[in-house]
Amino acid sequence: MRKTGAFEESADGVVCDCCGKTTHIFYTNPFFSVEDIAYLCPECIASGEAARKYDGSFQDDFSVDDGVDDPEKLDELIHRTPGYSGWQQEYWRAHCGDYCAYLGYVGARELRALGVLEEVLDDPMWDEEQKEMIRESVNGGHLQCYLFRCLHCGKHLVWMDFD
Repeated sequence: MRKTGAFEESADGVVCDCCGKTTHIFYTNPFFSVEDIAYLCPECIASGEAARKYDGSFQDDFSVDDGVDDPEKLDELIHRTPGYSGWQQEYWRAHCGDYCAYLGYVGARELRALGVLEEVLDDPMWDEEQKEMIRESVNGGHLQCYLFRCLHCGKHLVWMDFD
């Protein structure tokens, strides 16, 4: 399992702002709400309670791939799925009529090591110039790639942005 960076661990524990219980694992990525929320436990995210209580979301519902027609899947993504932190606007990939699983930050070296570089380049979203940028990307460099995997067929896709 890849580390996505969405959660941190605390030996002493922190108090979840939503349920008030002490948790040793807490969410650290974007949560969009009017209130400033410091700590959310995985249970309050997965149940949707955090999004309900604070009228918040983990993903912008306009920054997602087209092709998912089921409103319940969009609701699960924005209200019950931990997000990731990008340099610009986070964007969620979709494939086979569903939103993909986010796997983590990558560059070309990681994509090659996973054996998926050519697979992610076989994506009509990217033109030849963008494909070359992906081939030269460095994890943590000026161009950051974010790796996703289709929940149904297993195809790997990336999103990328610049610092």
